[in-house]
Order: sequence, then C-alpha cells, then structure tokens
Amino acid sequence: MLLLNFTLAIGQSKFIKNVTNTVQNVTGNSGSNGGNGLTNTEITNGLREALNVGTNNATSSASKVNGFLNNPLIKIPFPPEVKIVETKARQFGMGSQVDRFVSTMNRAAEEASKQAAPVFINAIKGMTITDGLSILKGGDNAATNFLQNKTSTELSNKFTPIVRAAMNKVELTKYWAPIIKAYNKIPGIAKKNPNLEQYVTQKALEGLFKLIAQEETKIRKDPASRITDILKKVFQ
Repeated sequence: MLLLNFTLAIGQSKFIKNVTNTVQNVTGNSGSNGGNGLTNTEITNGLREALNVGTNNATSSASKVNGFLNNPLIKIPFPPEVKIVETKARQFGMGSQVDRFVSTMNRAAEEASKQAAPVFINAIKGMTITDGLSILKGGDNAATNFLQNKTSTELSNKFTPIVRAAMNKVELTKYWAPIIKAYNKIPGIAKKNPNLEQYVTQKALEGLFKLIAQEETKIRKDPASRITDILKKVFQ
C-alpha cells in the first residue's frame, strides 16, 4: 500500500507540473522564449524600443526641409484623381503654379510630421505581450503593420488638424485656388475640387509608415542598426 501511495504521489506531481507548464505556455508567462533566453516581457519591451527607434528616425527624416519633397518614396504628387487638372493647367502655361502647389503640399506634410512622434509613442505603449510575440514571429514589416492596423484611425483623427494648420501656414489653398478655378472654367468638363486636407493627411501618414517600415527592416536585417543591447538580443 505504501508503494502504491508513493507511485500515485509521483504521478500526481508530474500531472500538476505538466498542467502548470501548459498554462504558462498558453498565457505567455513562461520564464523565457527559447533560444534567445529572453522573457516574453523583455521581448515585448525590445519590440517597443524597436518601434520607438523606427518612428523617431522616420519622423525626423520626414519633418526636415524637403523630407517629403526630395524623397521619391514618399513625395506627395498632384492628386491622381484630378491628374487632368495638372495636365490642363500646364497646357495653359501654369506649370510654375502647379510646381508650387506640389511643393506646398509636401511642405504641409513635413510640418505635420514634426508633431507625429508623440502620437506614435503613445500608441506603442499599448503593445501587449501577445502582440509582441506575434510581431517577433511575423514578417519584415510585422511591427509596422501592427502599428498601422491598431492606430490608423486614431492617428488620422489626430493628424488632420495638424495638417490643416500646416496647410494654412504654408498657404496651400492659395496655390490650389487659381489652378482649380482656371480648370473649372473650361467648357464641357466635369468640375473638380478634391478634399486637399484629406488627401495630404492620408499621404503624409502613408509616407511615415513607409519610412517606419524601412527602419524596421533595417533593425531586423542589419546588426549595425541594433543600437541597444535589448535590440541586439531580440533580433539576434
């Protein structure tokens, strides 16, 4: 009987241990994440740091003078849905006005980008351990995609008044008004007047996310871009 009780006790102990390990694995509370020896919390903090580095670099690049205008990846073009307006305006000798209009749209995006970093940082703080583990196992832009999916609506709402103020500061509509006015005087054509505020806001955010994606890829693939110890450990 003593031997039987001892055997049952061992079996019960192993069962409890297995259940405990299973719960830890499911909830993400096990001590480390395998080969790199980091806890899930450390991994998540490392990914937050990667996004902080990426967003800071991206916003710094975008917000400098000509940050948008001289970067083919994110330069905001004449609104494509009214491309014919640009074509007609140039035909009517308004090429310089069109060029100034495109320049001021990009200036508005550059001005708005100066205020973007704190918005991104606040969004990054909401990353959970589950999010972090999914990002670690994701593709080259997994962290950027997470940030974009989680915050696009909120960022757009916060970014719009910044863009509006920037557009007013660089007097964007002053350059748009004569172009669209001249176009709309052409007989027999549909009138055009797109929402420039919405267009510039959307393109500014798209440009920032493209730059953040570039930064994330560099951190994942280029050891020299891992500027802190935690980044080196997470992405080793």
